[in-house]
Amino acid sequence: MRVRHRPLAAAMIAAAFFFTLQAAWIPAKAALGQVLLERAWQARLAGVDDARPWPWADTTPVGVLEIPRLELRQLVLEGASGRNLAWGPAALTAMHERDVILSAHRDTHFAGLRDLKTGDRITLNDGTRRRAYRVAWMDIVDSRRQELVIRPGRERLTLVTCYPFDAPTAGGPLRLVVTALPETELAVSPEASDSHSATLSSTTL
Repeated sequence: MRVRHRPLAAAMIAAAFFFTLQAAWIPAKAALGQVLLERAWQARLAGVDDARPWPWADTTPVGVLEIPRLELRQLVLEGASGRNLAWGPAALTAMHERDVILSAHRDTHFAGLRDLKTGDRITLNDGTRRRAYRVAWMDIVDSRRQELVIRPGRERLTLVTCYPFDAPTAGGPLRLVVTALPETELAVSPEASDSHSATLSSTTL
């Protein structure tokens, strides 16, 4: 007696097509977002203070992050909501602050951080000035036990993304935390006055 498997096979093919399409859409959306954000950024530089990447957007580009050795250039969005992170790196702090924290997804906009090295140059342009940093150190931390320490008077750039980069699922507790200090400061004092203890809180159980 034959058992007809056509409906099941069709369902499996449809499911496979859906997940393949979804996987392809995520990086495509990330790339499209940067194109639209670039237009809004250029409008902002031309004097349009509230330039929006698309008419219904509730955010706007507030800066440009560049890592020359990795050939990485990303428009930074205002406000670190999950919706904004789908389109680009987002600022957890105001861009004009001395202590700036940026976050992005490990599989799209911050995927290149897997190749980042201590000493790499990073620049951050907020439209009024361009700041240059060097990567001072990188930490893998458990977000359940440690959190970032914001020091308003400290000149510093922190990049945060999920870790590991090749994790099969998103949303794990580990984070890659990259601390970059002003290029001029490191040139004067290679043993930077800052420390890991000033970047991350003490481990808690």
